[in-house]
Amino acid sequence: MKNYTITVNGNVYEVSVEESGAEGAPVAAAPKAAAPKAAPKKAAPAGAQGSVTIAAPMIGKILKVVANVGATVKKGDVLVVLEAMKMENDIVAPQDGTVASINVSVGQSVEPGEVLATMN
Repeated sequence: MKNYTITVNGNVYEVSVEESGAEGAPVAAAPKAAAPKAAPKKAAPAGAQGSVTIAAPMIGKILKVVANVGATVKKGDVLVVLEAMKMENDIVAPQDGTVASINVSVGQSVEPGEVLATMN
């Protein structure tokens, strides 16, 4: 019997595979869910979140973080560059304000609706 740990969409599964004889195919036991492991993220400290959230509009990968925490930005200023389907998408400030947190790092994969940054 061989044991494997498999991660699918952030969920961790422990799977045991048992080989039967030469005549039969391998038999896989039903996976049992293990405690999910948190993906490494550069989260802002508690209380540092802003009142305005900027979420990922699509699945993609962070290519560049342009804005810094504490920076004053104008509506339309680029905060993060997101690559999706081999295209670079500028994620911009929805209003004038101050960047309260950057919740992603370069190379990180994001899902639609995931908070990329917050502003005040």
